[in-house]
Amino acid sequence: MEKDTQKLQRTMTSRHIMMMALGGSIGAGLFKGSSEAIDMAGPAVVLAYLIGGILLLFIMQGLAEMAVQNSGARTFRDLVQSVLGVFPAYFLDWIYWKMWVLNIAAEAVVAAIFLQYWFPDTPIWMLALVVSVSVTIVNLLSVKIFAETEYWLALIKISVIVIFILSGLLLLFVSFGEHTAPTFSNLTEHGGFFPNGSAGLMTAMLVVIYSYGGTEIIGITLAETKDPEKVVPKAVRGTLTRIIAFYLFPFFIIVGLIPWDQVNGAGESPFVMVFQMIGVPGADHVMNAVILLAIISSMNSGLYGSSRVLYTQAVDGRVPKLFARLSPKKVPFFAILMCTASLYAGVLISIFAGSQTFNYLMGSLGYTVLFIWLIIAFAHLKSRKPQNQLSGYYVKWFPYTTWIAIISLLAILVGIVINTSVIITGVTLGIYLFISLTYLVRRRSLHAQGSLQV
Repeated sequence: MEKDTQKLQRTMTSRHIMMMALGGSIGAGLFKGSSEAIDMAGPAVVLAYLIGGILLLFIMQGLAEMAVQNSGARTFRDLVQSVLGVFPAYFLDWIYWKMWVLNIAAEAVVAAIFLQYWFPDTPIWMLALVVSVSVTIVNLLSVKIFAETEYWLALIKISVIVIFILSGLLLLFVSFGEHTAPTFSNLTEHGGFFPNGSAGLMTAMLVVIYSYGGTEIIGITLAETKDPEKVVPKAVRGTLTRIIAFYLFPFFIIVGLIPWDQVNGAGESPFVMVFQMIGVPGADHVMNAVILLAIISSMNSGLYGSSRVLYTQAVDGRVPKLFARLSPKKVPFFAILMCTASLYAGVLISIFAGSQTFNYLMGSLGYTVLFIWLIIAFAHLKSRKPQNQLSGYYVKWFPYTTWIAIISLLAILVGIVINTSVIITGVTLGIYLFISLTYLVRRRSLHAQGSLQV
């Protein structure tokens, strides 16, 4: 193996990967997917995000435990392969890679749409190109510069969400001037707390799972994190608390202040609607800027995650060695450029799919996050061996929390299949079958080379 393909630098700290997980999960799913989720579930969307947050907690605890017990792992593919075997790890790697490249493709177009708010005469493709090049340059710099950039991007949008929460709670419970505090009235009027029944709640879970997806990027940072045995559990605990807070409180405020059946038809983000109620001057510009930063932050995390998956595949000889080459700054240069290609593919797709590009991709990505969580949960379940004495961080309520997560995710999967567009389900299934077929082809060739034991 060439010298420049051997090692990534361990320069990330707990604050970096915590903000990276937040950056990957607080993006378009929150700001753009919020209207769709509320339209599906009504006020019960708060319950949907609570359920999703609890499941996320159980999954990430298992991931943290496996990372602590396997200090030599580079990504969560190494964690999974050691207990479930080659195919689940291969499948996980490629659906995770698919998730991020599709996500950054969708978000490149969405970012361009928000930029066009200020530059209406500039074509979408040109604005998408500017965003794509900017994100690529940041990722091609040293890991430390990338991590710092992502840290500050995430911090800005989180700060605005905190302002949103505090101001929203004031509007919700305090009457002043001509404003009458609605308290909990909007949660039960307009058709009740479950206006669309259990089916609406189940359908919204697809958006919920998609929105929380990205948190597991912590499992991709293992090779570039200082003292992962200590840092990963700490980052998991801190990240989960913040993610649940930054989803539950905003949605509670939105459905509390605005009748749920008036959100999706308003033609603007519910976050902008609330800021206008607060009376913030130029609320539309403020939120447009925050949403744009959130999307770029998510793209930043996505390009990082997808390029590291491709890099580890190349190191293991599963894709051309070219993608394992590191730049002088110790970043996988060619892997990043390969993943960047999806950004420009997203621009081309939007020409044909138009405004539906994001919705179609969000549906497929929701399925992918669900399967990623299931694979991690099954790996955690099997990773515990009775004869092994665990040290450091471990899940105290094992195996109950893991089984609760698996059963719940399987139930959500059934509900999503029943209530989701056949087109989205069919396209996703086709992608999964293609990945499985490539494994079969690749497995034979690796076996012929003597590099895979069967």
